[in-house]
Amino acid sequence: MVLPFPEAAPPDEAAQEAGRLLFAGPVDFLKGVVAMQGLPPADRAEVCFAGRSNVGKSSLINALTGRKALARASNTPGRTQEVNYFTLGESHYLVDLPGYGYAEAPIAVVAKWQALLKSYLQGRPTLRRAFVLIDARHGIKSVDEEILSLLDKSAVTFQAVLTKADKIGAREREKVLDQVRAALQKHPAAFPELVLTSSETGDGIATLRAIIAGIG
Repeated sequence: MVLPFPEAAPPDEAAQEAGRLLFAGPVDFLKGVVAMQGLPPADRAEVCFAGRSNVGKSSLINALTGRKALARASNTPGRTQEVNYFTLGESHYLVDLPGYGYAEAPIAVVAKWQALLKSYLQGRPTLRRAFVLIDARHGIKSVDEEILSLLDKSAVTFQAVLTKADKIGAREREKVLDQVRAALQKHPAAFPELVLTSSETGDGIATLRAIIAGIG
C-alpha cells in the first residue's frame, strides 16, 4: 500500500550534489520588503518558506545555507515582519515570509502582514513552490490551515516540511504523520511528498537542498 504524501526519498548522487553546490555558492541577504512595489525583479525562480512563529524557520534556513546567522532566529513571536529576500547564486531567490499565528503583535500590524502575504502569494509569477513548515511535535494546527487554504486559492504549489523531527520518538512521529497526511488531502495545492527535517541533526537538509535545486 502506497501512503498518501510519502516522505521524499533521499536524493540520488547527482541531485544531492546539485543541491550542495547551490547552497555552497554565494547566499546573500538581498532586501526586506514591506510592500509589493518593493519586490525585486521577477527574473529567476523563487521558493518561499512559511510557518507559524517559532516553528524553526530561521534555524532551518540557516541549516540549509550553512550560515549560522543568515536568518535571525528569535524566541520573540513575529520578529520577521518583512518578506526577506535572499539570493542563491544567480539562479534562485529564497524568500522568508513573516511568521504567522503570533499573539504578541498589534492587530493592525498583523493585518498589514496578512495583506502583504496575500498579495505576494497571489501576484508573484516566478514563485515556484512554498515550503510550509510544520512542527513535528504538533502537526497541522488551525492556524496552519489558514495559510494552506490561502495557497490553494492562490494556486501556489506548497510542500509540507516537518521541523524538529529529532524531538519526537518513532511512535509519536507516526501519529503526527497520519494527522498531517489526513489534513493535506483536503488541499489541492499540496505537493504529494513530505520532508522531515532537523536543523540540529541535519536530517532532511540534503533532501530539501536537492528539491530546491531541482526547481527551475
